[in-house]
Amino acid sequence: MIQLTEKADDEVRRDMFERINTGSVILNDMEKRRGIQRGPFLDLINKLSENSKFRELCPFSEALIRRREPQEFVLRFFADLNNYQNFESQVNLFLNDYLEIHNKEDNFDRNKMQAEFESMLDFAEKNLPYGFRKGENSIKIPRIRFEAISVGTALALRKRKNLKPKSMDWLNSPEFKKHTTSDASNSRPKVIGRIEYVRDKLLSK
Repeated sequence: MIQLTEKADDEVRRDMFERINTGSVILNDMEKRRGIQRGPFLDLINKLSENSKFRELCPFSEALIRRREPQEFVLRFFADLNNYQNFESQVNLFLNDYLEIHNKEDNFDRNKMQAEFESMLDFAEKNLPYGFRKGENSIKIPRIRFEAISVGTALALRKRKNLKPKSMDWLNSPEFKKHTTSDASNSRPKVIGRIEYVRDKLLSK
């Protein structure tokens, strides 16, 4: 049984109706958030997920767009950027809590958050030849790869606004690969390790 709250807008209800009629009613975490965690912060996430530079650097298939994967990436960016040291073990709960707190506050600095997101994208455009993809022929971008690069970059930019990295060769290193493979996914030390690895590589002289 699927129950929508009063926060579910017409778009969410239409999506649900379509899913039911096509026999596909299993919702992923981001789709569930749209139905039960509507609010001003989710509105900002939706807006930034449509950023043209973001979509160019981090391309998504139409299927992933329908499943709200761009919004998932943006939410992960902000939750990790501002709270990664408090991550425990379950990503969905970590993201749900972060979204709920910011939706309730309604006093978060929208302009600052948007500026940090766009600054990170500007850096990525200048310094990542394939965007967030592993290579020219790569199609899908792993979530943990995006998290490590985007959040590590934003943290480095907080330290040094006019960041000019000495080298980006570490992107192809065995160490970075180890940080961003599926085996490195969801434990607190590994989340912290991969984010700070990127931050420190970008800040190294």
